[in-house]
Amino acid sequence: MDRRALLTSAAAVAAVAPFLGGDAAHAAASGYVTNRAPLRPEAFIKLAPGATKARGWLATQLNHQLNGLNGRMVEVSHFLQYDRTGWINPGLAGWEELPYWLKGYASLGYVTGDAHTQAQTAKWVSGILATQASDGYFGPAGLRTSLNGVPDFWPHMPMLHALRTYGEFTGDTTIVPAFTRFFQFMNAQGASAFNQSWGAQRWADTLEVVYWTYNRTGDGFLLDLARKIHANSADYLDNLPTLHNVNLAQGFREPAVYAVLSGNPAHRQATYHDYDTIMRTYGQFAGGGFAGDENARPGFGDPRQGFETCGIVEFMASHESLTRITGDPLWGDRTENLAFNSLPAALDPRQQGVHYITSANSIALLDRPGHAGQFQNSFAMQAYMPGIDEYRCCPHNYGMGWPYYVEEMWVATPDGGLAATLHGPSTVTAKVADGTTVSITADTVYPFGDTITYTVTTPKPLAFPVSLRVPGWCASPHLTVNGAAVSVPAGPAYARISRTWADGDRIVLKMPMRARTQTWTANHGSVSVNYGALTFSLAITENWSQTGGTAAWPTSEVRPGSAWNYGLDGATQFAVTTGLGDTNDPFTAANAPIRITTPARKIPGWQPDADTIVTTLQDSPTPSNEPVEQVTLIPMGAARLRITSFPTVT
Repeated sequence: MDRRALLTSAAAVAAVAPFLGGDAAHAAASGYVTNRAPLRPEAFIKLAPGATKARGWLATQLNHQLNGLNGRMVEVSHFLQYDRTGWINPGLAGWEELPYWLKGYASLGYVTGDAHTQAQTAKWVSGILATQASDGYFGPAGLRTSLNGVPDFWPHMPMLHALRTYGEFTGDTTIVPAFTRFFQFMNAQGASAFNQSWGAQRWADTLEVVYWTYNRTGDGFLLDLARKIHANSADYLDNLPTLHNVNLAQGFREPAVYAVLSGNPAHRQATYHDYDTIMRTYGQFAGGGFAGDENARPGFGDPRQGFETCGIVEFMASHESLTRITGDPLWGDRTENLAFNSLPAALDPRQQGVHYITSANSIALLDRPGHAGQFQNSFAMQAYMPGIDEYRCCPHNYGMGWPYYVEEMWVATPDGGLAATLHGPSTVTAKVADGTTVSITADTVYPFGDTITYTVTTPKPLAFPVSLRVPGWCASPHLTVNGAAVSVPAGPAYARISRTWADGDRIVLKMPMRARTQTWTANHGSVSVNYGALTFSLAITENWSQTGGTAAWPTSEVRPGSAWNYGLDGATQFAVTTGLGDTNDPFTAANAPIRITTPARKIPGWQPDADTIVTTLQDSPTPSNEPVEQVTLIPMGAARLRITSFPTVT
């Protein structure tokens, strides 16, 4: 287990201390809405959608999304026909698909500045708000009583986030009153409206919007509602009340979210305990996720099991929320792990399709199920396709992944500054200090390079702090301001620079990377190979074929064209080559900017099963008399076929 997994409660508190010290908790730059008492101050303040713009490879991913499935979903999904959904015409049916999609689609329009996407979002929001009844309820009328006579609030949970995002970007003054009326309706419900079905496990999402509304109105009933939600929903206090992967990905943060109201350190710590339990039991392989090919299941923790695409983006969103609540840099590390290593391969390279699960070890992606109980679900889950009905939730929900990442890269700090919590090429424009608007541009190819150069743009000399996250894998960072060295702690930590900035000032953060292994002792002693924030997978020749769909929206299978059954031989011998491929579009095997070669041997007994699914790991070290070969590893996110958790051989 690496040092990040051993973070203690005391260290977590220390990580947040620079942002919550004394009166600084209330000294945010003017123009920001902060937590109103009795809500406890959070370490960071979320910037408005669109404050951070992506550049470089990150902008490429957003452009793929605009031109791919999420950006054009209305062309593909029958759930998104404007006049045929209960979200516009309450007498019709409607459930989670439209809220899921709009949640990501709205943010996509705001972080890219795409006028068409913004206009379509406004049209949807206007139509949805027009359904609000006199009692505050809005949306499909059938959901009012669909859970044994009480409302099914689950589909409203992602919809509330979509509407909040719209309100934050546009300043539309109708959002807060609409939320107030809806929450009054919700607060009038009995306990059975909070403890049934999917929503019972996912109320952390709604708590955040309840707080958001309270901070703008001060209405006391909202705090009563928050307490009612916590008291009657699933109990995550040092407990996993569900093993459904998406429930866990969303729900484990509930105690920490509730701690913003309760002030109880045990609530916050329960979220850390839940995370550790999930990952220790089901997440013993690379990529930042856990084995959830629907439910996490005891005895099914092999890296072939996969993590649902919904689980990936919801886990990222939870980590991003916890970053703001706690100020703990570990949550940034965990977000990047998922974003760089798991999310890209959940999508085909142009985001024309998704698949249901993404596995750390996967040697073929076929449009057919496993027939021997390899996965919990009996339907095909691995081919790339639009999957509107086949995968249903995932194609509608994946869209928040990259836009939310961009929104959360920069945050305001309570001491009037800005903090970079997630890294990548970007420009942030936000208010600091006395309310002056400044910009900071991050020039970098990170995580495919180790250096980030920040350039400050300010209309006048201005004193404010800038904080930069140093990842936990970085033991020897180097920091300069205008060429002069500045003290910087080893990760996981934040480097805080407080000075008077002038226009054109430059900060250079260098985070030296080295190839290193991580041993998964609890998973047959397998090993994975990391370089900086990236995990690496065996480069397997990918033979793609279209098996259905259309040219615009294909169903694609991927088969291996080279050997994959290798174990690592000499787990510290790595030759790293950088500067390759295309750093503007890095998540394909052909474009991979970094490659690592290392000695390995084939394991003849490790073969695919009858369904062309990789068989489970053997104990390491595994005997092999095969000759030593030099194999090539590429970034995990660039590999759709991959062996990422390797046996070692002897």
